[in-house]
Amino acid sequence: MNTIIGVGIIILVLVIFMYRRYKMFAPALKGNHKDSEKLINLNDHNFKSQIKQGITLVDFWADWCQPCKLQGPVISELAEENSFKEVKICKFDVEKNPKASKQLGIRSIPTIIVFKNGKEIERFTGLKGKGVLQKAIKKAIG
Repeated sequence: MNTIIGVGIIILVLVIFMYRRYKMFAPALKGNHKDSEKLINLNDHNFKSQIKQGITLVDFWADWCQPCKLQGPVISELAEENSFKEVKICKFDVEKNPKASKQLGIRSIPTIIVFKNGKEIERFTGLKGKGVLQKAIKKAIG
């Protein structure tokens, strides 16, 4: 009897976890995502000048990357709701701009890096929800 209850609890926890993950990335599953106009698109030429001052969150992605397609709407939503006026929310296509991504050691995407005055202060690899990223921004602000 205890075993059945234990298995039931484990299944319930897994279902709740999967539902929360689904809700977090559901906008991307609709397939008609368009990037926010508030997102700053970075490349090898403007990367260093953009991250040099203040706090910058950069999403490193590629067009062929399926997890990146799920992360994109989260980054766009973060840019749209950006209540931190001193924070820049950016995207960086690693396929079209290999120089900066190689210098930073980006080996897996999506990778999200938070920079403060040009220095990396936090790095995330894989899908991350908006709450995790907002927490990282608040931590960077201090």
